This record gives sequence, C-alpha cells and structure tokens, in this order.
Amino acid sequence: MAFRKPWASPLFPFSWRDLALTAAIFSCAVAVCFFLQNAGVIEGFAPPVFVLAVLLVSRLTTGYLFGLLAAVLGMVCVNFVFTYPYWAFNLSLAGYPLTFFTLLTVSLITCTLTAQAKRQAKLLAESEREKMRANLLRSVSHDIRTPLTSIVGSTSAVLENPGLSDREQRELLESAREEAQWLIRVVENLLSITRMGDDQAPITKEPEPAEEVLGAAAQKFRRRFPQVGVTVSAPEDLLMIPMDPILIEQVLANLLENAAVHGGASHIALSLEPEGDFARITVRDDGGGIPKGELDRLFDGRLKASPASGGDEKRNMGLGLSVCRAIVLAHGGTIQARNLPQGAEFSFRLPTAAKEVPV
Repeated sequence: MAFRKPWASPLFPFSWRDLALTAAIFSCAVAVCFFLQNAGVIEGFAPPVFVLAVLLVSRLTTGYLFGLLAAVLGMVCVNFVFTYPYWAFNLSLAGYPLTFFTLLTVSLITCTLTAQAKRQAKLLAESEREKMRANLLRSVSHDIRTPLTSIVGSTSAVLENPGLSDREQRELLESAREEAQWLIRVVENLLSITRMGDDQAPITKEPEPAEEVLGAAAQKFRRRFPQVGVTVSAPEDLLMIPMDPILIEQVLANLLENAAVHGGASHIALSLEPEGDFARITVRDDGGGIPKGELDRLFDGRLKASPASGGDEKRNMGLGLSVCRAIVLAHGGTIQARNLPQGAEFSFRLPTAAKEVPV
C-alpha cells in the first residue's frame, strides 16, 4: 500500500497560499516583537503577540497543518528569541509549559471552529443550489409542456386538415416554429445552469470588450423582435470585463426578451457604464413594469405564468431570470430590478478585475 503523505489528508492540506500567508503573519509578529524589545518594553510582551499570530494563521488557513506549525514556531520564537537569556533555549523557565499549551490550544480550537464554519458554509451553499435546481425544475416543467402542446396542436391541425388554405397553414407552422424557438432558448438556459454547476468545467473568464457583447446581444434580439426598438450606449473608452461572453450574452438575451414579451415594451435602452471597480449594464424599457408583488421573488424561479390578453398565458419568465442571477453571481457580480415611472429597469454589475468565485 502506498504511503500517504500528511499534506494529502483533508485535515493537513498543503497550499502555497497558506504557506505564504503564514510566513507573512509571522514576519509581522517578529517585527512587532523586535520593535517592542528595542523600545524597552518589560518582559512578557512576546507571548500575547504570538498568541494573536497563531490565532490569525489558524483562522485564515485551511486544516490543521499551518495552525500547528504556527504554534510550534511561536513557542520557539518566544523561548529562543524574546525571552532572557536571548538567542538560547531555556526549558526551565517558569510558565514555559503554560505558554506552549496556550498556543497549541488556541491553534486547535481555532482550526476546529474554522473547519466547522467552512463546512456549514459549504452545506448552506449546497442547500441553496439544490433549492435553485428544484425551482428551475418546476419552472421547466411548465415552460416545456406548454410549447410542446402548442407545437403538437399546430402540426396536427395541418396534417389532419388538408383543406386548410395556404395562409392558415402558414400561420399554424409559424406558430409551431415560434414555440420551437422558445424551447431552444429554454434548453440554452438549462445548459448554462448545468455548465456552471459542473465542477469539471468551471467558468473561464477572460477580459472581453463589453460593448461588443452588448452589440451582439442587441443584434440577435432585433432579428427575433424587429418591432421593438433597441438602442445601445457605451462609454467612449473601451471597457474590458473578465467574463464568459456566451453566458453574459445569455443574460442580456433573457432580459431583453422579458422586456419585450412580459413587459410589452416598444423600446429598450441597453447601456454600459463604469462604476468604481465594477461595470454596470442596464436594460431599461418603456413597458408595463413589474407587478409589486413579484419584485422580491423575480430571480428565484418561483414566478408563475400570468394571464395575458385574450385569455392566454404568458410564458413563465422565472426560469430566465433565475439563470440571469446564477450567471451574474458566478461572475462575482450583483443583479437587481426596479420599476420606473414608465416601464422597468434591470441592471447588473460585473467586476472589472478578475475575482475568484466559489462554484
């Protein structure tokens, strides 16, 4: 059986980041102690400083390896460097065992609490992910069933009624094509969610010219909704944003389509502007706005289909907005919505510098 190295254990993981962090914290602790020593501070200043250093190392690193290492190094520094006789070990000093026990206890307790906190955070994230998937599944079951029924009805009418005029057949086939296009967009949303949830294929973010992504999304939208006007505004200086352009374009496609289909907009303004370390992208329409009762649950996938004119139902927009939120959060950004005096505004912010986001 192969020998298992200590740092291969989940309790003693090794990372260069943790090593660098430990070195930095201990360098600061040693510098502070030398300063206090040169300032003529009375004996006994070193143990509290290194207790704090051990606490910080144990809290900010993963596992027990560096916390225990910090406790041992702290004890060496206290005894060898900052306790008389200086630069010599004296194991007979009064209080030495207590100091070592204190450092070791602080390390073990802090590492344990940190591990528990990280475990709880992971469980909470998994719970939220499962909740989102359940909400998406409920939305998808409705979003797929409705267009499939319409497609079957339209194609059956054409096949079973050969006497239909060319105009009637064309209307039915166009209706079936629209429903099929809707199904394609539902599948694209589902693929986006699956792609973000796949640990084997994390999101790859590269600096992209945001104006080009907005322009591509607007161009595709105009082809699908030629009756809705779209304007795009961006700053004169090129704004580069770390992103997955396909996913961000998916966000814009969902927001633009929701404004046209659910908001009944005749014009949509798509804008980009820098905002500190972020870039804000805004989709503003002149439609009917968002019902107040739905503002607080727009992005969680719990929206229900609402009645439209003629007794038909509008398709549920909860799935698309859930996907928008998931994509933006995966990029380290935020998304929000609000009503305007006329119409609604959806906006999301993306960091302009690369930011690590847990998947």
